[in-house]
Amino acid sequence: MEKSIRVLVANRPRLMRETILSTFADQPDIEIVGEVAEESEISESVNRTHPNFVVIALDHPEERPLICDVLLREHPEVRVIAVAPAKNYVVYYWASLDIHSSSIEASEEGVLGALRSRFAVNNTH
Repeated sequence: MEKSIRVLVANRPRLMRETILSTFADQPDIEIVGEVAEESEISESVNRTHPNFVVIALDHPEERPLICDVLLREHPEVRVIAVAPAKNYVVYYWASLDIHSSSIEASEEGVLGALRSRFAVNNTH
């Protein structure tokens, strides 16, 4: 089977990172694309390796890690799995698009105006 899930393991402490790496090593569809020991190296490593998932440490289970926001803003296609080393707790983070709305006039002119304004936004560079 071809490995199709690319994972960057950026978890501390080292023992937790090694446990995660060992767990993934036996999975035929998972490819470990990198291992990062320091949080400061995560963004650069994601840019270089293009993982589908990044596994990070979750130091405070009640708070979303700051690196999560940074990663998902820069790479909304990436999924983040945060593992709390001191507790039996894991959180899965992902980004999604916000859906916006605006009322328009319920007429042919209103609909055509909305189409044209959207087209103009997409074609201005």
